[in-house]
Amino acid sequence: MPSERAQVARHAATVLAGQLAVMAFGVTDTIVAGRHAPASLAALSIGSAVYVSVYVALMGILQALLPVWAEQRGAGETTAIGRSVRQALYLCALASLLGMAVLLSPGAILRWTEVPADLRAEVGRYLTVLAAALPPALAFRLYTTLNQALGRPQLVTWLQVGSLLVKIPLSIAFTFGFAGLPAQGAVGCAWATLAVNYLLLAIAIGLVRSSSLYARLALWRRLERPDRAQIARFARLGVPAGLAVMVEVTSFTLMALFIARQGTVAAAAHQIAANLTAVLYMVPLSLAIATSARVSYWRGSGDEALARQVAWMGFRMAGAIALALSALLYAARASLASLYTASADVLAMAFGLLAWVALYHVADALQTFCAFVLRCYGITIAPLSTYGVLLWGAGLPAGYALAYTGFAGREPLHSPAAFWIGGALALVVTAAVFTAMLALALGKAGSAARAGGR
Repeated sequence: MPSERAQVARHAATVLAGQLAVMAFGVTDTIVAGRHAPASLAALSIGSAVYVSVYVALMGILQALLPVWAEQRGAGETTAIGRSVRQALYLCALASLLGMAVLLSPGAILRWTEVPADLRAEVGRYLTVLAAALPPALAFRLYTTLNQALGRPQLVTWLQVGSLLVKIPLSIAFTFGFAGLPAQGAVGCAWATLAVNYLLLAIAIGLVRSSSLYARLALWRRLERPDRAQIARFARLGVPAGLAVMVEVTSFTLMALFIARQGTVAAAAHQIAANLTAVLYMVPLSLAIATSARVSYWRGSGDEALARQVAWMGFRMAGAIALALSALLYAARASLASLYTASADVLAMAFGLLAWVALYHVADALQTFCAFVLRCYGITIAPLSTYGVLLWGAGLPAGYALAYTGFAGREPLHSPAAFWIGGALALVVTAAVFTAMLALALGKAGSAARAGGR
């Protein structure tokens, strides 16, 4: 197990570096658009919220294929991986068409969220460019998932980190204008994203064709006709996983929309809490990806006992790291909040919110880890249902009631803390339910393996 622990840790650290680089894309665009004009920043904020909601749901469908390829690797079915990846291209194409349709017709969403009319035109242009950037982004996610399943995430991380060297100057050039190119505001950031996405995809295709890592997988072969049965199996695994991610993200997005009516101080304090939550989330996400790759590998090898041991090892690592990070956040919350703002009012409110973020993160880490490992056992519908009931059905309504209508005889808080309390408590219950699901799944797999060995 020490060797497994070291391998999972190395894999997770590599994935984490890449995830933080991807997060830096958004930070770059926010800074550049903010320096250009307040209207550009507002358009970017609205447009990116729509794009991210679409992208992460579709990305979740493709990310859920990791256990499939990791199991095939464990079973030594290398050429089967190549056929499976080629079939996944059809799913990627369908996801791209669906996402582009939403991004090219955002009018209903913008009206429902009451986006000011003077911003809708620029938001629409921003999303039109990102609609063209979506197919390469999803195709590169397919490449990323394959590398994670192979236990070789280093190539992807280097590409993600290196792409920042392209993204930053392009965002500046397109946003402010350069060498006769007119300034394009927030839309310039979208053009930079489109260029980087196609560059990453081109490099990935070149590596698939030329690298010895992929030669044994026989990836570069003539594309077979769609295998409806296999694509349906992919969809049964991926679609619930993608919808679950969408529920998570939209519950977080709706928090921000409900809090916005409390004013700029509340919105700013919430943004600080949300940003730190997103950064912390990258740690359990990376560990979940790394652990699920090893669990599926050992399942494919036929060693259910070791798969179970790796799953619980990863769970303990996720819990211990989450507790350490939450304690650090709680102790340093004043200093961390002061990095974001000089406003005494925002600082005071953010200080209080970060105490709830510390609790939120522990539950978020455990439920994230469990959700990924449950996919290794084909369990996706139950987690999706749990998310819907607890995050949409309990966490958000409880937060709204605490904030605006009062709850159990208490006066309304009129504070973003109400939503963080509701969200944190909903995630605590979610983490407990997912942990029970994982224990049941691991127990059943172990029993089945023992029965088969008799």
